[in-house]
Amino acid sequence: MKIIAVFAAATIVSCGAAVAADPPATPSATPVKHPSLKTCNKQADARKVAGKERAHFVVDCRAGKAP
Repeated sequence: MKIIAVFAAATIVSCGAAVAADPPATPSATPVKHPSLKTCNKQADARKVAGKERAHFVVDCRAGKAP
């Protein structure tokens, strides 16, 4: 009977340590700001991109992907 009590106590302590080991995720201090549509269109004009390529460029630019 003592073995069961010791095993139960050890299990509770080890589970508590496992939960305490993972710190909660902290939010970033500043939110990520993606370029505006106007900024992306200016970049597309500077690169002289047109048609479907321009549309893809602007979408990627707005998503924050490196063009």
